[in-house]
Amino acid sequence: MDKSIHQQPAADARPDRPDPGSTSSTPSAGPRDAKPRTNLVVLFGSAATVLGIAIVSLVAPEWASTVTSTVVAWVSDAFGWWYFALIAAMLVVVIVICFSRYGNYRLGPDDSRPDYNLFTWTAMLFAAGIGTDVIFYSVAEPVAQYLHPPAGEGGTPEAAREAVTWMLFHYGLSGWALYALIGMALGFFAFRRGLPLAIRSALYPIFGKRIQGRTGDTVDIATVVGTIFGVATSLGIGIALLSVGFSRWLGVSTGTSLQIALIVASVVLATTSAVSGVDKGIRRLSELNVLLSVSLLGYILISGDSAFLFNALVMNLGDYLSQLPGMSFDTLAYRQAEGATLAGDPDTTVTAWMNLWTLFFWAWWIAWAPFVGMFLARISRGRTIRQFILGVMSIPFVYILLWGSVIGNSAIRTVRNGDETLGENTYADPASGFYDFIEQYAGAGILIALVTITGFLFYVTSADSGALVTGNLTSKLPHPMADCAVPVRIFWSVTIGLLTFAMLTVGGENWLVQLTNITVIMSLPFSFVLALIAVGLIKAFRQEARDREAKRAAQELARGPGSGDGAAAVNSGEASAADPAVSQEG
Repeated sequence: MDKSIHQQPAADARPDRPDPGSTSSTPSAGPRDAKPRTNLVVLFGSAATVLGIAIVSLVAPEWASTVTSTVVAWVSDAFGWWYFALIAAMLVVVIVICFSRYGNYRLGPDDSRPDYNLFTWTAMLFAAGIGTDVIFYSVAEPVAQYLHPPAGEGGTPEAAREAVTWMLFHYGLSGWALYALIGMALGFFAFRRGLPLAIRSALYPIFGKRIQGRTGDTVDIATVVGTIFGVATSLGIGIALLSVGFSRWLGVSTGTSLQIALIVASVVLATTSAVSGVDKGIRRLSELNVLLSVSLLGYILISGDSAFLFNALVMNLGDYLSQLPGMSFDTLAYRQAEGATLAGDPDTTVTAWMNLWTLFFWAWWIAWAPFVGMFLARISRGRTIRQFILGVMSIPFVYILLWGSVIGNSAIRTVRNGDETLGENTYADPASGFYDFIEQYAGAGILIALVTITGFLFYVTSADSGALVTGNLTSKLPHPMADCAVPVRIFWSVTIGLLTFAMLTVGGENWLVQLTNITVIMSLPFSFVLALIAVGLIKAFRQEARDREAKRAAQELARGPGSGDGAAAVNSGEASAADPAVSQEG
């Protein structure tokens, strides 16, 4: 999801051209030769929040850790149900839109066609589903859920079966529905209604022209802050994984010095990309990542018990699809209320498990939704909404299914075959779990180097793209395919690096808990924006349908007796459809 934000439209793609199929006369974002301008209110507001938290975390880490733990406990108690309800509702909304009449609408004028062919578009969606965190959790979560599940006895065949299902649940269709929602909302309002490619544009049906003022600025600030912490969380996880990888590959010691070096390297490379314009090179490296990760997956599949892994793959898919509705609403209310603990881990309550896993993942998806949604919108102009949703929901999930099932079941099978040390070490130190698992295969040295290089490239492109997207969100861009000014992008590159280091510093040995806590907290404001986006999008679709019906009726009337009156009716209908004041009512 990180690299393809650099993709540029095809030569004939002109998103700034007035849309003949638009139902609004809202002006387009501007000519393609205009320069981007910084939105100072959004930039200063979001930067002050992010830098304030980073500085406090570095100056008083223990106090900051205590505060975040207290706040996340309140969020979990007061809004845990909200995260569950929101994610489930968004999944239903996206599926209903996909198979409704709205699925025939295009992300652009009615006569527009995709800028990318099916193969290229599919490849970019495929790449969007891969990141360092997928590598991290492909062993860490299945092993954790197998040993200490939130319900039932751990270490059993039943627990093994459910463990991978939990990973698919946390990485599956529910999260991609959020990306699909944001992506089609941004694409619809930018390419069909001529509004800027910004989150505030998706709220036009609700707030009207107020999105151009303080209301829109507030929405964008909440979006930027949530996105920044989501990106920093992913980079923090990447730092922890890569520090172990470089240690085992090159023999260097892990610790703060290596983490700082990795953060500095990402900032330098991301800044170099911003200044020298090496986006094309970064894009090629990211495509190489796909090939490397697929090669690793194939090696694990062939080297292991292939028949078992294929059986497990089919079983995991069936379990996931059949249990998805129930899992989407299962808040484990009684076990939380009674203070139940995990099987085999009496020091961890079910509530703590919920905060560390499901609530964290839902908050993480929410925080990343603007980031990935913008990328999806930029590469999908001209496609129908049904094509868009089906592609976004299915293509990346297929990779997640393959990777999670093959790697996860292989790790669990290793533990069940007697390697209890792998299970214990992975549960105690998730960052080491993947490398402990890899070291059991022939050619482990080459595999460790391969995984580390792949993870590092994902890490760098995530930092680069994160800086670009947040820069775009804090700028006023002349057209949907424009990017922010280089100084703004450099600022956010450095800020993200500083925040990543601060979050790791605050967490200490409990860095993963700290990352999950702060993500849950910072995604809460944008979760309400997400709900409003869904409402605004449905409202826009309904208005679009009414405009189409009115135009069709006027055309039928024009073909009947009294063509003069009919022509007037057509003109009247088109004028109403083009009036933004009329378009937003209802």
